[in-house]
Amino acid sequence: MTTTPETSTATKSGDLAADYGVLRWLVAATFIVILNETIMINAIPRLTAELDVTKSTAQWLTSAFMLTMAVVIPITGWFLQRVTTRQAFGSAMAVFATGTLLCGLAPTFEVLLAGRIIQASGTAIMMPLLMTTLMTIVAEQDRGRVMGNVTLAMSVAPALGPTVSGVILDVASWRWMFFAVLPISIAIALVGLRKLTDVGETRPGDVDWASVVLSALGFGPLVYGLSELGGADGATWKAWLALAIGVAAIAAFVFRQLSLQRTGTPLLDLRTLQHRTFTIGLLLMAVAFMAMLGSMILLPFYLQDVHGLDELQSGLMVMPGGLAMGLLGPQVGKIYDRVGGRPLLIPGSVGILVALTLFTQVTVEQSVWLVLPVHVLLMVSLAAVFTPVFTLSLGSLPPHLYSHGSSTLGALQQVAAAAGTAIVIAVLTARSTSQAEAGADGLHALVSGMRWGFGVGAVLGVAVLVLALMMPGRVSAQEGAAAPAVH
Repeated sequence: MTTTPETSTATKSGDLAADYGVLRWLVAATFIVILNETIMINAIPRLTAELDVTKSTAQWLTSAFMLTMAVVIPITGWFLQRVTTRQAFGSAMAVFATGTLLCGLAPTFEVLLAGRIIQASGTAIMMPLLMTTLMTIVAEQDRGRVMGNVTLAMSVAPALGPTVSGVILDVASWRWMFFAVLPISIAIALVGLRKLTDVGETRPGDVDWASVVLSALGFGPLVYGLSELGGADGATWKAWLALAIGVAAIAAFVFRQLSLQRTGTPLLDLRTLQHRTFTIGLLLMAVAFMAMLGSMILLPFYLQDVHGLDELQSGLMVMPGGLAMGLLGPQVGKIYDRVGGRPLLIPGSVGILVALTLFTQVTVEQSVWLVLPVHVLLMVSLAAVFTPVFTLSLGSLPPHLYSHGSSTLGALQQVAAAAGTAIVIAVLTARSTSQAEAGADGLHALVSGMRWGFGVGAVLGVAVLVLALMMPGRVSAQEGAAAPAVH
């Protein structure tokens, strides 16, 4: 799927409506696979009881999913340049369906976790495939509108995950979260393989397995160490050792890619970071996802453990926010095409900060209905931020770096989300334990921990606003130029 200047030019002068049709099946598939990224959040309280695991252990069903994506996504920059669109799509959906089946049949927590990891491996291919294809075939003047529709899959799916799981858990076993998704994913895969056409050209080459190993050794221990820092035993030597190993391996991975760039065969081409708009957008997206997933992991605990709502009720409570994000996605894209990114990014960033700050004020006594408008504000604000960031970041790259840019963006996004989840759970656990030891009852100790957890999100919201102020309104003429591909 290598993109060339000739391919890009031909596409822009061709039948755009026909070309954009390729995206429909990629968007549908991406929506269903990313939905599973957060579908477990609402089920964690039930799983802690049914599978006899702690909350910190159960949250790995979400963190491991995102972490696996972060480990696999760097490979996709290389993979997508060496297989056709249909081959990449078929491989992703086959792996995802296999993991989904294993999850549904899982007899133990360990098998369920293994199934989630397999699911995530398929999902990891779909995200960069969709973004790379979009950047290849969509003309620059249409990217905001099309990216707004793609936001439905990239952002709304994880936002709706808790609602979908809440509806299913109200009438059936948690296993049906997977049995319900399985036939839908198979149907999309079969129809998609019939309808999809190949985009771009393939290029032969070998994968650098040392880079693959370093990627896994870096991201895995890093997130594990973060989650263990707030465990029941506190910051143990195992947690600090894991963090040290993770940081060292990631540093080695970066140096390995810089070395391979001189020979033209990096697993993940880091020359994308030489483009300022892409780098700022990368950081902004990472911080925003840390805040988003961190708050999403806390809400089910607050709604269910504090206010006594069941899975369906808590899922319905956050549904309006997810729907608002989905409905606004296409409109945000149209606004971006007309006025650029800053009129969306700055108000959206302010909204994120305000919403997360309001969440830090939750109490045991306040009405549960106060969560609804704050969550809607958060989701609407995220919708205003995500579309411009994706469009500006990838649009600032030359075409031959689209696949590597998509992979870098997706990898850091997932690491950030996993780290955000782990950090918030760690803060929640540490603060709740401290308050309980100080004499607070269990419910008030838990809410105190949640307030601190939301406080982490509010601090991240400040960083989102600062980075948004640094983003341009449009991609400059110097950026995004069709530079010759590096071989």
